[in-house]
Amino acid sequence: MKTTLPAFDQAIRSHDDLLKRRELAIWVGAEPTFTDRRSEAPEWLYNALGPTKEARARRMLAESLEQTPGGVVLRTLGRQYPKEDLPRWNLGLYRRRDGQPIWTGPPDPLADAMANPPSPAQLDEFWSRLAQRLGARGWPALLFAVETPPRLRVVFRRDLLPLLANPAREPRLARPSLHGQPIPPQGPRDELAEQGTFLLGIDGGDPETGLDEAVIPRVELPACAEVEMFLSLLAAIGEAARASGLPGLILAGFPPPVDTTVAWTTLTPDPAVVEANMAPAADVASFLRESRISFAAAAAAGLTPYRLHYNGQYTDSGGGGQLTLGGPTPDSSPFLTCPHLLPALLGYFNRHPALSFYFAGDFVGNSSQAPRADERTADIFEELALTLALLKRQRNPTPDLLWQSLSPFLADPAGNTHRTELNIEKLWNPYLPGRGRLGLVEFRAFRMPPTPEWLAALAALLRAIAALLIQRPDYPEPIHWGRELHDRFALPYYLRADLWEVLDELASAGLGLGQPLIAELLDEHYHWLGAAEFGECRLTVRRGLEFWPLLGDAPSQEHGHSRLVDASTARLEISLCAQSEAAQRTLKDWRLTVNGYRLPLRREDELDGETWLYGLRYRRFKPWTGLHPMLEAQGPIELLLSHPGHSGALRIVLHEWRPQGGGYDGLPADLEDAVARRAERFVTRRLDTAPTTMPLEPPPGALTPYCFDLRRL
Repeated sequence: MKTTLPAFDQAIRSHDDLLKRRELAIWVGAEPTFTDRRSEAPEWLYNALGPTKEARARRMLAESLEQTPGGVVLRTLGRQYPKEDLPRWNLGLYRRRDGQPIWTGPPDPLADAMANPPSPAQLDEFWSRLAQRLGARGWPALLFAVETPPRLRVVFRRDLLPLLANPAREPRLARPSLHGQPIPPQGPRDELAEQGTFLLGIDGGDPETGLDEAVIPRVELPACAEVEMFLSLLAAIGEAARASGLPGLILAGFPPPVDTTVAWTTLTPDPAVVEANMAPAADVASFLRESRISFAAAAAAGLTPYRLHYNGQYTDSGGGGQLTLGGPTPDSSPFLTCPHLLPALLGYFNRHPALSFYFAGDFVGNSSQAPRADERTADIFEELALTLALLKRQRNPTPDLLWQSLSPFLADPAGNTHRTELNIEKLWNPYLPGRGRLGLVEFRAFRMPPTPEWLAALAALLRAIAALLIQRPDYPEPIHWGRELHDRFALPYYLRADLWEVLDELASAGLGLGQPLIAELLDEHYHWLGAAEFGECRLTVRRGLEFWPLLGDAPSQEHGHSRLVDASTARLEISLCAQSEAAQRTLKDWRLTVNGYRLPLRREDELDGETWLYGLRYRRFKPWTGLHPMLEAQGPIELLLSHPGHSGALRIVLHEWRPQGGGYDGLPADLEDAVARRAERFVTRRLDTAPTTMPLEPPPGALTPYCFDLRRL
């Protein structure tokens, strides 16, 4: 009996088929982030490292391993940031893409303590058997011991050149553990392996590294350039460990090689979150399957893709949900095989701010983690426009020219090329050893999605845009939005309208996403605050975007865990629409005031009639340090809706906290509890009589074309 796929899964497969028929190889990866929403410990609020984070990641990896049996756990090097003494931990799952088992040796204990640790004799036996297994593969090996952990060493070559196993004559053979020393500025290098000599270290674990208990056997792997050799080495280690009766084994050391036949997913610590670096997928159907495994593993470890604040406010995990596009290999990346794609993509994002803001988290703008290229100075924008024009004249720009031309513009105001909306650090970067020339473009302006389906829909959208720009090599001049970028496009209505333009353009080009994916992308629960009806009129309040300013200069905060910004300002979108055709004719006559001031609504037309809306900015709290120390908090916000043809009025009061005063006893228990707290703060009341006094007129300095700023009253 044939199984019917859910509509969403079928829509994903259908869209994958559209790209396959165009013979486009656009691989997609992601970095979903998960947090402990119930914890207020520093490691789950702002620090990268902490006492429980690695244990949670181990639990995640154990769950993922159950879903994809046959893989092998690798504990390799993580990133090391300025002011950090050692590299961060990195837990990875390495497996074949064809589903065949890659590891048949004893398991990594991960979340489970080892009941029967091996004896020293077993460890020595494993050491000896490993040399035998390597020799059986035509790799003659020698054994020796050193004082520096890992104590037992195995050295081998794959050719007939003589082996030297005397640390006195070759000090590199006694090198310390890779995990117990800083990463060199040029990146981790295995100089022995580069010269054809491969060194393995074996020990019962090194408690001084803080990684593992001393009783767990551990093998530190050399760097391997080819996947085939690495898999053969893993097989030899697994056979020797199994024959020696080892109950468990940790594999550490240098990162493994990857190609199109294997997938390597890693878990690493980042401020407030555990970050999952998903292996890239050839299509979104495969990407969705892996995303579901990642989300389920996080849930099993007690982690979520979102946070719930005391007042019920919903936000993402805090670590973002970056996506990456590339190819099966660096040389086959669409950004290198179709060199006009990257400048066209930069121009497309410039012309469609919805791609930058509609899916963004709470912190956007120039000082955020992912500023747009046109959010810097007007001079920079003019230079960017010139660069795009010059690239358009090049018939076939080289990868070097692409990177040199665009990298100066894809950076934040402090010059950080990692903090940018379109990150090309790994495209063709000569200054990033080992990882700089992978043909990848990372999209960083996305909040962490609440579901794997939302993440997959976003991946399909990006692939569709890339496919559109590949088949349409010409692109128009970029737009200098000026103040309109942070005024008009701070409101969800205009972002949604702009996103519809993108979706319609894709459909016209034969790359439409389908209704299930569109419904996922346009879900507005993130922006929704509340709505109320009165006299066949519906008033809706949504969260807008606010562009929080950085406090102090960016370079001075560059190497901290987070940046200090003033987050005290909030923006709302307030809109009116009619509930019937008759009410549509009098919609313009409704009167709406905010704290006694007239709100000058703008008319916008939609398919089902007109909408009147406007933005509202106010200071929601007074920070301990920030801008405008003389300005107090301005809540609660009172909205009063009335109409000359209707008796009475509707009053809505928006509270930051409990209307009756006081705080909440603890964080929301679940999503339903958070919804209840948000609803409690959205207080509506019908008045028997409408106000008779005329509303106050906002001073001109408090109005922009799209927003009323209460802070200027």
